[in-house]
Amino acid sequence: MTSPMRAADLGDLPAVIDVVTAGRLLGFGRTKAYQLAKNGEFPCRVLRIGRSYLVPTREVWALLGYHDDGTRRPDTEEG
Repeated sequence: MTSPMRAADLGDLPAVIDVVTAGRLLGFGRTKAYQLAKNGEFPCRVLRIGRSYLVPTREVWALLGYHDDGTRRPDTEEG
């Protein structure tokens, strides 16, 4: 089993990531990520290129409450 990714991992990602990596960032397992993508229910845009499901990293960042530069958005900070 693969461990969930951390916010610190975001800066190391390319502009587009596979649906499994996006799912890990959002707390989904591999099977659930593919299931959501295939059913058009993934929480952000999924690009279908050939047999691959790809997700724009910026959209995952936004869902997690981060700006493009990796800083947390004020409306999502705890406190």
